Amino acid sequence: MTANELRECAKGPPPGAGKALLALWHDARGDWVRAHETAQVDETADGAWVHAYLHRKEGDLGNAGYWYRRAGRPVAKCGLDTEWSAIAASLLASVGPQEARTAQGRPP
Repeated sequence: MTANELRECAKGPPPGAGKALLALWHDARGDWVRAHETAQVDETADGAWVHAYLHRKEGDLGNAGYWYRRAGRPVAKCGLDTEWSAIAASLLASVGPQEARTAQGRPP
């Protein structure tokens, strides 16, 4: 599954993808609140990265900076769509190929 496929997928991210990727999926559907709630309970660096992106999207740059530091990432300077795609691609790379194929409706 690619970042673009995740953005278009009505069924959600691949099984076992984790909360950070689920948060991005909710964001792609225009549900910032659910995306934020999902990222907020993910205490991993990936969760912090998505949380930072969401606060940047919201316009709360001070809070975003805090979450970028927690994620160990530099504050993004690119457009929001570019950052979303970069985060999604990075998180999808850690999902096994079988899970990605299943999420796309392909046989494992």
